[in-house]
Amino acid sequence: MDIDKINKKNAENIATQLIPESELRPTSVTEVINLPSFYEKILAFEKILETPFGEIAQESRDTLIMRRLQQIVNTLTLNSSWKDRIGQSGLDKAPRNFEEWQQLPLSDKTLVSNYFTGQRPGMIVPLSHGGFEIIASGGTSSGTPAETVYSLRELWDTYKIAGDFMGRYVLTDYLKGIEPKWMITSLADYQMWSSGTMVGGVLQHIPGINYIAAGPIMKEVFQHVMSYRGPKAFMGISRGIAILTDLGFDMSDEARNTFRVALYGSGVLPQRKREELKSLYPNLAIMSYFAATEAETIGVQLSPVSYLAAVPGLHFIEIVDDNGKWVDEGQEGELVVTRLHAHEAPVLRFKLGDRMIRRPNLDEPRLKTQQFEFSGRSGDIIHLGDTQYMAIRAYESLCRELNKFGIFDLEAAAHEIQFFNDRRAQRLTFIAVVDEISDLRTQIEYRLGTEGVKRLFMEALISSLSMFNRGEANVHYLEKTGYQFEIRLVNHLSPEIYRTSLGKTPLLRDTF
Repeated sequence: MDIDKINKKNAENIATQLIPESELRPTSVTEVINLPSFYEKILAFEKILETPFGEIAQESRDTLIMRRLQQIVNTLTLNSSWKDRIGQSGLDKAPRNFEEWQQLPLSDKTLVSNYFTGQRPGMIVPLSHGGFEIIASGGTSSGTPAETVYSLRELWDTYKIAGDFMGRYVLTDYLKGIEPKWMITSLADYQMWSSGTMVGGVLQHIPGINYIAAGPIMKEVFQHVMSYRGPKAFMGISRGIAILTDLGFDMSDEARNTFRVALYGSGVLPQRKREELKSLYPNLAIMSYFAATEAETIGVQLSPVSYLAAVPGLHFIEIVDDNGKWVDEGQEGELVVTRLHAHEAPVLRFKLGDRMIRRPNLDEPRLKTQQFEFSGRSGDIIHLGDTQYMAIRAYESLCRELNKFGIFDLEAAAHEIQFFNDRRAQRLTFIAVVDEISDLRTQIEYRLGTEGVKRLFMEALISSLSMFNRGEANVHYLEKTGYQFEIRLVNHLSPEIYRTSLGKTPLLRDTF
């Protein structure tokens, strides 16, 4: 079939053919169990159009996605708790289009935890049926584990889809040649964690690679696996990627030259660390791999300078405002994910707790997909009085202010960063792990002093706001809050940097 001649009506007919009325509205748990997988529908869609799913026009793909979302809503109405939630939206049946879809309620982490832990009242197919996996996540902000339930048969499908995407679009330009190709991860010292099972599941399904689940990695282990012949990619949380400079500084040139891709998750990798890694590993490309408990691969950079790209057909991804409506391109909103491969335990519009900027869709012959840009955790909001400041923007503004006054390049100097908002003491402290503590402290004390730090900090906070808020939340306003502002430079082992029990470093620590 000529893909260029497919119009929306033809695509809708194909989608209806692939998910017929008999499957669109399951009437019992038994019917849900017997539903064909959505992966089968994607493969059939590709076969009819004679085109890989990622290369089909997004408008055509959306007809199949919408049909699947309708099926999910119909399935959820078999559960009384979900049926009540859907009914509160004003819809008495599955949405007819994406406009109606946006009326449906969002699910936050508290609701998902309540629905899928303990008695697990959110399940469609009961656990007694078997074939499920329980996955836990500690979370970057709270550090409190939460459980989610997945169908094993559908996890295998998502691993194949995401693994194929990684091989076809992410690693193909970096892991080249005839020598063995390696995918190594330091995730998963505890196999119930989503990072270990789900991301690991994706990585080991990348075609043509050899997979190593190294777990928490030591210098000897790292240098040993890096001695293997062939190009290598490494996946870890941002802190796990940052320490690879320490683990490989005395490694042979031959081994260092085989390190081609570093994929980091859970936050932001400081510019200082990027430069150190590039200096030590000359062939290295550093890219973000964004995942979460409910989504093993939300978005991946296709190159070090690109936006995050979604995996077509894996999840339905939305960037929404406070009312659950889609934001426009260039605007920031909450990241919301609905798993498309989840017959037995679906979750409706899961708000993951991350903020993204919606970017223009990628529309190239080899790949057509959504793009977005990470802008911080939803909980990373600095509250001063009645005004809220996004911590990531405040950090960027602080970097600019320090550069503007010629103090030092904070972005280049910092290994780790954290804001500490002590609301009881009314003190906001910015903490940075740096090497040259004495020299940089002297620069701050000599060039700024206590009052100068305060003024610089306030200017950074103000400039982090939108132009609509700067007029009201000005220097006079910040003075009236009674807050003190401090910049603290500490060493790597300092207890002043708070880390969760899972070893993650939240950007913001907030105490009351």
